Amino acid sequence: MIVVPVKEGENIERALKRFKRKFERTGVVKELRRRQQFDKPSVLNRAKKQRAVYVQQLQRDEE
Repeated sequence: MIVVPVKEGENIERALKRFKRKFERTGVVKELRRRQQFDKPSVLNRAKKQRAVYVQQLQRDEE
């Protein structure tokens, strides 16, 4: 559970902003979106390989 102590005389908008930042850092929303759709392991592996090839081409072109 995220706890954001509100300091004496602190603006509620500022406290809300701190809460949102803490919540975003936990990665809850990112994890929720990831779990909404199931991807087969073979699809994930293929995407991983394609990304690796792309990164290698970029590095090779850089040199």
